[in-house]
Amino acid sequence: MKKEIKVWAITLIACWLWAPIQTMAQQDSLSSTTLREVVVTATKFSKNVSETGKVLTIIDEEQLSRSAGKDLAQLLNEQVGLVINGANSNPAKDKSVFLRGAAGKYTLILIDGVPVNDPSGIDGAFDLRLLSIDQVARIEILKGSQSTLYGTDAMAGVINIITKKKGEKPFTGTGTVSYGSFNTFRANAGVSGGTDKFDYQVGYTRLQTDGLSEAKEPNDNADFDKDGFDQNALQINVGIKPSEKFSVRPFLRLNDFNGGYDMGAFADDTDAFYEARTLNYGANAEYHFRKGSLNVMYANNKTTRSFVSMFGGPDEYDGRFNHGEVFGNVNVTDHVQLLGGLSYQHVKMMATNATVENPTAGMTSPYVSLFVNNLNGFSVEAGGRFVNHSVYGNNFTYSINPSYLIRNRVKVFANYGTGFKVPTLTQLYGPFGANEDLQPEESVSAEAGVHLVSADKRWDVRTTWFNRKIENVIIYTTGYINQDKLNDYGVEVETTYNLNKLTLTGFYAYVDGEMTTQTGSGSETKANDLLRRPKHSVGLNIGYRATDRLFASVNFKTFSRRNDLFFDFNTFTNNPVVLDAYQLLDVYVEYAVLDGRVKIFGDFRNLLNHEYYEVYGYNTQPINLSLGVRATF
Repeated sequence: MKKEIKVWAITLIACWLWAPIQTMAQQDSLSSTTLREVVVTATKFSKNVSETGKVLTIIDEEQLSRSAGKDLAQLLNEQVGLVINGANSNPAKDKSVFLRGAAGKYTLILIDGVPVNDPSGIDGAFDLRLLSIDQVARIEILKGSQSTLYGTDAMAGVINIITKKKGEKPFTGTGTVSYGSFNTFRANAGVSGGTDKFDYQVGYTRLQTDGLSEAKEPNDNADFDKDGFDQNALQINVGIKPSEKFSVRPFLRLNDFNGGYDMGAFADDTDAFYEARTLNYGANAEYHFRKGSLNVMYANNKTTRSFVSMFGGPDEYDGRFNHGEVFGNVNVTDHVQLLGGLSYQHVKMMATNATVENPTAGMTSPYVSLFVNNLNGFSVEAGGRFVNHSVYGNNFTYSINPSYLIRNRVKVFANYGTGFKVPTLTQLYGPFGANEDLQPEESVSAEAGVHLVSADKRWDVRTTWFNRKIENVIIYTTGYINQDKLNDYGVEVETTYNLNKLTLTGFYAYVDGEMTTQTGSGSETKANDLLRRPKHSVGLNIGYRATDRLFASVNFKTFSRRNDLFFDFNTFTNNPVVLDAYQLLDVYVEYAVLDGRVKIFGDFRNLLNHEYYEVYGYNTQPINLSLGVRATF
C-alpha cells in the first residue's frame, strides 16, 4: 500500500509541476476542446464551444492519423475519464466502455450522429471491435446526461464517431500498411473525391493477428493456444447536393469479425471461436433555409453473432435496430435559437427461445431545446423529451446547461439533467429471467466547472466536478428486476500547454461512489465497487516536432488499484479480488517523405513491459510494436 501511495504522489507532483513549464503542438493522448472550436454533438447542429456549458473532448483527424498502430478501443482508453476495459488485453477480447465510472450500457455510441445498438445483447451496447479506426475522421466525446437530445442509453454521455467523407480533390487515394507484434497485419485502402454536386468516399480495411491466449496461463508450464482474429470492414459514403440548400448522404458499412476466445479466467478452450457481422445502412438529408436547417436521418443496423465452445453451439444472436429522426433548428433572434425533433426507434431480436418469438419494441419521442447564445457572456440550453415506449409506457427527461464566458478566456459552466435507459429485449423477453414489467432505469446528473484559456492561447485547463445518481437499476437475481440505486461522483482535470515545436498534455481523473440495495428489512448502502474501474487515473503526453518531417511523442498513463470478481467453477461463487495498479509507457515516431505524401511510422507500446490485469485471469499485451507506411496520392 505504501508503495502505491508513493507512486501516486510522484505522478501527481510531476503532472502539476510539469504542465506550466512545458509546451503544446499536436495532442496524442488528450484533446481538450478550446473555446473557439466548433462542434456538433453538444447541440445537434454547429455551435462554438464558448456558447455551450457541456463538457466535450475532441479527437481530431491529426490525432487519428497518428493512431494507425492502435485500434479504436486503445485510442479511447487514452482520454480523460474514459476507461475501455479490455483495450490492452488480447486484441480479440471484448471491450467494455466505462465513462466516468459508469457501466458501458449508460454510454450511447453514435456514428455520424445516429445511434447504433445491438438488440440481441443483454445490455444492448455496441461492440467497438466492429468499427475500424481507419474509417474514422473525428470523435466527439460528450460527457454528462444527454438523454434530452439523444434519448435512451445516454445517462453517462455520448461518443459520436464521425466517419470519413469526401476528399478535397476530384480523386484522392489513401493507403496504410503495417505489421507488428503477435503477427499482426493491417491494410487499409480508400478513395475519395468530390465536385460541387457530388462527393464520395470508399474505404476497405483488412486486419488479422495471431494474438495471444485470451486467458492467463495459471502457471509457467501451461501451454494455452493463441486466440487470434481477422476482420474485414467496408465503408461507402456518398454525398449528393442538387442545390446549395439541399443535400443527401446515403451510407453503407459492413464489418465482418471472426476470432477465438477462452472458457474463462485461467481457463483455456482450444475449440472456442465466434463470428460477428454488422450491416449498417441508411441516409442523412439536410435542408438549409435562411434562419436555420431541417435534418432527416434513417439508419438500419443488423448485428449477428455466433459462438462455439467446448460446451457446444453454435449459440446464435441476431438483432435488428431501426432509427428514424427528423429535427430542425431556427434562429429566432441573434441570441436565441430553437431546436425541435421527433425520433422513432424499433428493435427486434430474432430468437425462437424467448418468451415471445422474435420479440420487438418501439419507442417514439418528441423533444425540444431552447438556446440563448452569448448574451453579454451568458449562454444557456434548456430542453425536455417525452418518451412513449410500447412496453412500459411513458417517461419524461429534461436538462438545463448554463454557462458564462468572461473576456473570451474563462468559461464557468454548470449542467443538470435527467436521463433514462429502457429495458432491453433480453431483459423483457429473453430465455432466462425475463420480466415484462420492468421499468426504465432513471438518472439525475449534475456537473460544474471552469474552463480557462491563457491570454497568449498557449495554456488551456479545464476542471469539472460531477455527480450521477441512478435509480431502478436493473439487476439479475432469480430473474431481472428493478432494485439497486447508484451514486457516483468524481473530478476531472485536464490541461494542455504549447510552445513552438513541443507539446504537453495531461489529465487526472477521480471517480468513486455508493450502491444502495433494497432488502427485505429496508435498504443497505455500501461502497460502489466500480468493478475494473480505477478510482484514480493519470495521463501525460509529450509531443515534439523535431523537423517538418519528423514527429515523436511519449505517452504515459497510470491506473490505480481496481476491484474485480473471480468466478470459481468448483464452488460456483464469485470471489472478490484486487487488481494491482499499473503504468503504461508508449512511444510514437513518424517520418514524412515525398513532400509529406508518405509517412513511415512506428508505434511502441508498454515499453515498461508491465504485467497487469484489466480483467482478472485474462492476459494483457506485453511490450509490443507496430511498424508501417501511410500514403496519400
